[in-house]
Amino acid sequence: MTKRILIVDDEPNIVVSLEFLMKREGFEVAVAMDGEAALKSVEEKTPDLVLLDIMLPKKNGFEVCQTIRANPELQAVKIVMLTAKGRDTEVAKGTALGADAYMTKPFSTKDLIAQVRQILGES
Repeated sequence: MTKRILIVDDEPNIVVSLEFLMKREGFEVAVAMDGEAALKSVEEKTPDLVLLDIMLPKKNGFEVCQTIRANPELQAVKIVMLTAKGRDTEVAKGTALGADAYMTKPFSTKDLIAQVRQILGES
């Protein structure tokens, strides 16, 4: 069965490139441009994995991650936080809130695909 990935980022060029990359890799892709839309999308059609930016309008990535992790029905959803903020404090906060992985922008597309496949158990 095709794995579903939700891309959550408010930068259109990042969304377009991630969407292209994930579709090329054979994933079903959904997109949300802010934190509230991300949570709505997760509730409507649960993804296998969320690529989650931290700096988002309405609700930031940390809040989205925390909300997903607080819902027992969404425990299987994997979360990869993507951010330009790569300081140790942000990484620690993201991990503490339940993120499965953390990647700092700019990142290599090859590394991202490897990370996604590993987390989804496809490596």
